[in-house]
Amino acid sequence: MRTNTIEVTDVAKSFGDNPVLKQISLRLPVGQIMGLIGPSGAGKTTLVKAILGMEKVDAGTTTVLGTTMPNRQIMQRIGYMAQSDALYEDLTARENIRFFAELMSVPKAKLTAAIDHAATVVNLTDALDRRVSAYSGGMKRRLSLAIALVQDPDLLILDEPTVGIDPELRQQIWAELNQLRDAGKSILVTTHVMDEAERCDYLMLIREGIALAQGTPGALEQEYAVPTIEQVFLKAGRLQDESHRDI
Repeated sequence: MRTNTIEVTDVAKSFGDNPVLKQISLRLPVGQIMGLIGPSGAGKTTLVKAILGMEKVDAGTTTVLGTTMPNRQIMQRIGYMAQSDALYEDLTARENIRFFAELMSVPKAKLTAAIDHAATVVNLTDALDRRVSAYSGGMKRRLSLAIALVQDPDLLILDEPTVGIDPELRQQIWAELNQLRDAGKSILVTTHVMDEAERCDYLMLIREGIALAQGTPGALEQEYAVPTIEQVFLKAGRLQDESHRDI
């Protein structure tokens, strides 16, 4: 039986002379939430795209569900929420969800219930039949998350899913992610919001394309002798800077 949903080994990627990922390795076990934590420009989105096969890497290997990406059959088992919303603004929210659900081969018999559940999770039920062009930025983020959820995927990859979302709904979304994890789904979340890191089972802290540290939140806080993940990140960054000065 497969134990890891995602396997990344020694991945490197540069854009011209600018290295964006530097020998990154990670494993996402089945039934866990993994957080990629770091500031904007750290390389999180490039790593996500490399995992999905949307970005060709210069070195290293990536597999999803035991398969090298890109692969259409595997994509149908992945719910992906990109950092920027890719929505049809002339359509209603319901029509957007239905279009992407059919693209991902959600069975017709389950389609209505799947749309209703996804809309409930992101608190869009009352606005499902409004055109997306009338949506606020936060509502568009919530719709993008509903689209990622609708096919009941084996793997969720969410790139900054809670940007622009109010704290109460953020709690609701994380409750749903925990339920999915408990049902055996695997979830990869990128964020620069440090308090969300505490909600993950396992973390990779990434800065300037380098994996500063990896581990459970509790283990990292113990290793760096600090009480929060934010302080872990700051201390790991200082240690990295000091090691570079000593070279």
